[in-house]
Parts: sequence; structure tokens; C-alpha cells
Amino acid sequence: MATDDCDCDWEKEVEEFGKTKAGVKGLVDSGITKVPRFFISPLEKLPDRANSRDGLHVQIPVIDFQGVEGNGTRRMQIVDEIRKASETWGFFQIVNHGVPTSVTDGILESTRRFHEQPKEAKMDLYSSDGRRNVRFYTINGHLRKPEVASWRDAFSCTFMDGVLDPELIPPVCRLYLNLKAGILIFCNLMNPCRNDITEYMNQMINVRDVLSELLSEALGLSRDFLDRLQCMKSEYLSCLYYPACPEPGRTLGTVRHSDPTILTVLVQDDSGGLQIHHHDDWLDVPPVQGALIVNIGDLLQLITNDKFKSVEHRVLARSKGTRVSAACFFYPSSKQIMKAYGPIQELLSEENPALYREVSYIDLITLYQKNVRGGNSALSNFKVTQKA
Repeated sequence: MATDDCDCDWEKEVEEFGKTKAGVKGLVDSGITKVPRFFISPLEKLPDRANSRDGLHVQIPVIDFQGVEGNGTRRMQIVDEIRKASETWGFFQIVNHGVPTSVTDGILESTRRFHEQPKEAKMDLYSSDGRRNVRFYTINGHLRKPEVASWRDAFSCTFMDGVLDPELIPPVCRLYLNLKAGILIFCNLMNPCRNDITEYMNQMINVRDVLSELLSEALGLSRDFLDRLQCMKSEYLSCLYYPACPEPGRTLGTVRHSDPTILTVLVQDDSGGLQIHHHDDWLDVPPVQGALIVNIGDLLQLITNDKFKSVEHRVLARSKGTRVSAACFFYPSSKQIMKAYGPIQELLSEENPALYREVSYIDLITLYQKNVRGGNSALSNFKVTQKA
């Protein structure tokens, strides 16, 4: 009975947090000195600060896209670098990618401006319902014990088939106090948030098209192979804000996870905190000026039959300062989202049989959402049992 009572109290705390519609930043602004228990990660899932190998500074591959156009020697070198990085690391950074610095700076600044508005300006957007195309949230879906929440807030936009009505993207508001009337008034500025997101997503489509070709070639396939699969024709943009934490040793900015999608492209500020799991070690991914971070998703690992690797990653909580980033996740088009994807036939042989059964992206993401906060991958559920 005591356990049942404890669980009920835990669920009530989660419910009460959701009702504030203020997110993690709201907790910080309230002056809390202790992390609520539904954010506290088990010790075995926290950074091992006594282990000198935890948080090693090892440079993940940085690939220069200068000369990627055409069919010359430099493009062949880039394809080879991407193949090696995707097989060994599952993560790489790209520079000279063609996205103007003003655009990457703009999305990071809009992310900060949105999250640093007064909570009253954001509350109407707060929702744990993933079916909403535009929303502000901390906990995605229903948090169940022993799952833990990440110490961050997110503002997300879904671009199904690359399309989202820009009118759904809210303006960033300015707050001022009408002292005579004793009320708070919000004044909508021109919509830099909408403009920055729209321009950034236009650039992400360009980057996606280039990466789609390069990844296809890295698999030894025709340049348009992944494009014809329509496996990365929709986008989910998540603008992330990591406030300072009163007990950073007890929680994580983002819990360990892999991404269920085909591909993720991330821009981060210069504060650091991102780590990837590589050969049993957690390695820091220090910011590189002007770089975009690219990582392989679970669905790409599945269709490449484990040739390309989807790697677990996490973000550390911090005692001071904030971190902002923007992650763009690529996944199948609306026509293909229910389609069963399996290992690409051209990659299979008697020596390299299919390791996975076919699965739709909807089934993959549904199982992923049930496992992610527990730090478990969904991919193992689709493994084929090999005959002896």
C-alpha cells in the first residue's frame, strides 16, 4: 500500500507540473533548490564523475563540404568520409554546408527568445499531445514511473511533407507593465520567430537533399536512391532550451536515447553539453564554429541492415547558464508513413541476410515513445531471429 501511495503522489506531482504550463524554466524562475523527483535519473544512468573516461574530449569526424557539387575527386572523398563516419560513429559534423551563419544564429536566437518569454505568453501552446503541429512542452506524452523527464523545454513544429502553415508559428511577445492599470500587457513584435523558422527550414531542405544523395552514394547505390524511397520527406523541428539546474548531478538535460527517424541535423550554441556513446564511453561533442551536427537515426540503421549506426546520445544538465539548440528530424512522407520499411534489398546477400523484419515508421515511433525515457532502443524489437 505504501508503494501505491508513493506512486500516486509521484503521478500527482507530474500532473501538477503539467498544469503550470510553465515548463522547466518555470521551475527555475520559481526559485526551486531541489530537483522534482520525476526528473531524477537512476545513478547508473548519470555521468560517472569518478570515471576519468566519462566525458572524454575526442573529436568526432568533421567533414568539409567544400567541393561537394559535381562528380569530381573531392565529392568522392566526401562520400567516403560520410560512409566511414556513418559506419563507425553514427555522428559527424559538417562545415561549408551552405547554410548562412545569419540563419543558424537566427534560429538559435529565436529559440532563446521564445523560451525566455514570460510563461503567460507561451501557456496556450503548452501540450504533451504529439499530434499538435505546433506546441511547447517538457514531457512528451504520459510520464510513467520509473520513467524520468529531461531537464529541458521544447518548442516544436511539424512539417508533414515539408509543409506547415506559417500562421501557426507564434510571434514572440514583449511584456510590459501598465502601472496605472496594474495589469500586464503583451505586445506582439514583428514575427522574427516565424521568419527565422521558415528560413531555417528552407535551408534544412537543401541540406537534406545533399545528404540524401551523399548517403545513397556512400551505400554504393544510385544518387537518388533514398530520395525515391521518400523516407525523409517530412520534418520535425525541435527548438530546445536547457535552463540551469540546482542539482545537475541528479538529472540530465536530455536522457540517453537514439533518434527513431532517418536522420537528424542539429545546430547548437557554444555552451557544450552534448555527449555520444561510443565504444562503451561517453564522449563530449564540443561545438565547432559554423558546423551542423548530423546523426544517423534508427530507421536508417534498419534499412541499411546495420551498415550505418544509430548511436545513443544525451545532454548534461548544468549548474550555471543556459544551452539552446535546434534539432531537425527527417522522417517519411505522409504517403509512406504507414509503409513497411525493411532492409534495402540491394544491400543483402547470402553472407549478409536481413537482420530486421519490415516495420512502418508509425509502428517504430509508437514503440520508441514507450521506451525512450527508460533509455531503451526500439530497434531490438524488430530483429529477425537467425536460424542456426
